Amino acid sequence: MAKGTGAVMVTLPQREDADELAEQLHEQGYEPCSVHREMLAGEDDAEDVDWVIEVQVGPHGGPAIFDETHLGLLAEDYGGFAAVT
Repeated sequence: MAKGTGAVMVTLPQREDADELAEQLHEQGYEPCSVHREMLAGEDDAEDVDWVIEVQVGPHGGPAIFDETHLGLLAEDYGGFAAVT
């Protein structure tokens, strides 16, 4: 079984929400908080592509995976979800 990177991908449907949450996360000490588009498996319409915030390191200096629950709750506030990579 391959080990993951410890990064958390926060996936949101709206770019504005992704940009806003990425800024909040960066202010809280998460990094990097890069926003990009990503077509999820099964998506076939470019209009339905989601926005992803890739978070690798938490404010504690360790892998963001330690904060998956917190990041997931924040994502839910914006109608999205978080997943570990």
